[in-house]
Amino acid sequence: MSDQGRAQRGPAARPGTEARTVAVIEIGSTGIRMIVAAIDGAGGFKVLDRAGKPSRVGRDVFTSGYVSREAVRESIAVLSSYRELLRGYGLAPKDASVIATSALREAANRDTFVDRVALQTGFRVSVVEDIEENHLMYLGVQHVLQDERRLLTRSNAIILEVGGGSTEIMLLKRGRMAGAHSLHIGTLRIDEQVRGAGASQAYIMKFIEDNVRTACDNLDSELPLESIKTFIVIGSDARLAASRIASESFGDYAIATREDFSRFAEQAASLSPEDCVSELRIPWSEAEGLAAGLAVERLFLERTGAEMVVVPNVSIREGVLISASRGPDTELQSEMHRQVIASAASLGRKYRYDERHARHVSELCLAIYDELTREHGLGPRERLLLEAAAILHDIGTFIRSSGHHKHGEYIVANSEIFGLNRGDLTIVSNVVRYHRKAPPSNLHVNFIALPREDRVAVMKLAAILRVADALDRGHDQRVSLASVERREDRLVLRAESGESGAMDLSLERLSLAEKSDMFENAFGLEPVLA
Repeated sequence: MSDQGRAQRGPAARPGTEARTVAVIEIGSTGIRMIVAAIDGAGGFKVLDRAGKPSRVGRDVFTSGYVSREAVRESIAVLSSYRELLRGYGLAPKDASVIATSALREAANRDTFVDRVALQTGFRVSVVEDIEENHLMYLGVQHVLQDERRLLTRSNAIILEVGGGSTEIMLLKRGRMAGAHSLHIGTLRIDEQVRGAGASQAYIMKFIEDNVRTACDNLDSELPLESIKTFIVIGSDARLAASRIASESFGDYAIATREDFSRFAEQAASLSPEDCVSELRIPWSEAEGLAAGLAVERLFLERTGAEMVVVPNVSIREGVLISASRGPDTELQSEMHRQVIASAASLGRKYRYDERHARHVSELCLAIYDELTREHGLGPRERLLLEAAAILHDIGTFIRSSGHHKHGEYIVANSEIFGLNRGDLTIVSNVVRYHRKAPPSNLHVNFIALPREDRVAVMKLAAILRVADALDRGHDQRVSLASVERREDRLVLRAESGESGAMDLSLERLSLAEKSDMFENAFGLEPVLA
């Protein structure tokens, strides 16, 4: 146990945020770790306790695809011991947030694992998706660096975490999300893929170099890596390096020079796990992946233009705590909204979308959505998904103009947008699919597979998107809305007059007439352009 009593700052108190004690448990690839904290009611928290036990879950999954029976039993035993520890704080299993990351995400028997844990310990395990893991890590980094916002906003930045099964990456262009990815590069995965075949240390490093080079080449299309001046790396490997070589330490984070970090990583690469245990005095569970983890971090660092390495003392567990402690934080929600839309726009640029058209259609969509609050009965989440879908509705033209709505659905469904989970992306991809041509049908597998509530949301959002897209038929942003008004069974969309007076809106009215059927069916209103 460590860091007992360590306080985390928070923003000013917000109504509705209550003081309480909570726990977060993470079932990771190499260990099962827990943090207990007192949330102070002002958006901050104080760490009361930490615990961690090694786990073989990741090694099992990356070798065979399954969590072995032995690993299941060991996990249940660890979680049972945590349950007893929590009892001393007056906490029941229902009071703990239990998350699982890459290893359990990929386990073929994950549902059986989750069910057995629930039945035998009372803990309800939530398997977080890769993009949600990015989201939680971002919350943690943002919280730790809240007094040093320049590190995230004044220059291009990368946030990197090398785990046992995956490497999580976020690219920020002057504070705005340019890309968020989960790469299948992890210390345990590398070990099982290469070392298990009896490969030499030199071959392992060559394997890592090839994988990182390919990843960097792909990331360059979203944000040139040489333009990155802030390199932020998370994880026990980086924290160990920072504890030995940091030029500056500020409690919540440390800073090391590029040269010192690279030198330490190269030195670690020459050490066996046994050497790491004896010389660096770290547990075996950390030692066996140290060289590979630092090698991945060093290779990414060398592709950037960063001169300093920032190492926050944070993990995904703190991200969960921050999410719980802040409650309905309007400022945080606005920040996350901006990052989601920035990530969607970055995806659009990758596929050479018409940005001016996309942004304009998005604005029209939101104006209509806000006026129809009573009619659609949806909330802020659906509004965000509509905005993302509007930005990406024509993304499929990158493949082919004909049938671009179907191509767009495929691209979005198989991409990552920061802050949106897989369910959100499925809704967005369906809205993109139905922004033109045939409406949703029970014969469309991707649509009918959605829960009923999500199918209804897709129909409403796609109907609004069709109307907004029709108002910019020529992709020239001629039509801006002065007002949106409901009049009996009509929705009157009043266009702003141009500098030379009334515009000829014949093309837009024709397009609106062609694309309004779905809107009339969804809302019982005829959209009229005035």
